Amino acid sequence: MPLRPFAQTGMQVSPLGLGTVKFGRNQGVKYPQGFALPSDQEAANLLALAQELGINLLDTAPAYGSSEERLGQLLRGQRQRWLICSKVGEEFSEGQSQYCYTPEHIRHSVERSLQRLQTEVIDIMLLHSDGNDVANIERYGALEVLNELKQQGKLRATGISSKTVAGGLLALQQSDCAMVTLNLNQQDELAVIDYAAAHGKGILIKKALASGHLSDAYNDPVQASFELIFAQPGVSSVIIGTLNPAHLRSNVSKALTVLAAG
Repeated sequence: MPLRPFAQTGMQVSPLGLGTVKFGRNQGVKYPQGFALPSDQEAANLLALAQELGINLLDTAPAYGSSEERLGQLLRGQRQRWLICSKVGEEFSEGQSQYCYTPEHIRHSVERSLQRLQTEVIDIMLLHSDGNDVANIERYGALEVLNELKQQGKLRATGISSKTVAGGLLALQQSDCAMVTLNLNQQDELAVIDYAAAHGKGILIKKALASGHLSDAYNDPVQASFELIFAQPGVSSVIIGTLNPAHLRSNVSKALTVLAAG
């Protein structure tokens, strides 16, 4: 899988990344069907397959239950093979999300993620949105704190996993990247992707397959999704979350077909 430059960070990311919320959390998620958390062997096998298929980017977060801790264990001895994206701002416990963007919490969260992931640096760190993106950036100076931690060598890139166009645009003015939603059902954040393309910023795509709720108006909604997304020159990588090896192989195959045609 051909790697793509990620903003101006010097990092190269695969066009598809593997989302790992399902490694650590199966409560309060919006997928159409429930699922059991994978065993350590199942998770290790999926990571090995992802690497075999050319994926080098993993997406996690403190709000994804035990995902960070499990990745820390699973990536022992192979950390250098992967780029890791994590987040700050959202915590999940007892079936509920809580949000905090104070400088103190952000610093604590980053240090905790470093420990959980058993690494000295996290490649991409994003603010995990509660929907009040601009207020959180301006009130708490949240991106300034992340940029300070980047200067200290604990992070390689900073940004936001946004829920608003205004928040995504503001974050790109102060940081390296944004993670935005783009799929066949939701395309309101295209302005953020266009801004990133014009200013050398990175874009990660979340919910590319609408969390399993894609429209059935297409013969192949997955391929149609990739055609829409990869037609945007500002897109760096698409985060796909699955525990099914066959689905992962199929997604990579369809993405490569679209990329080759483009």
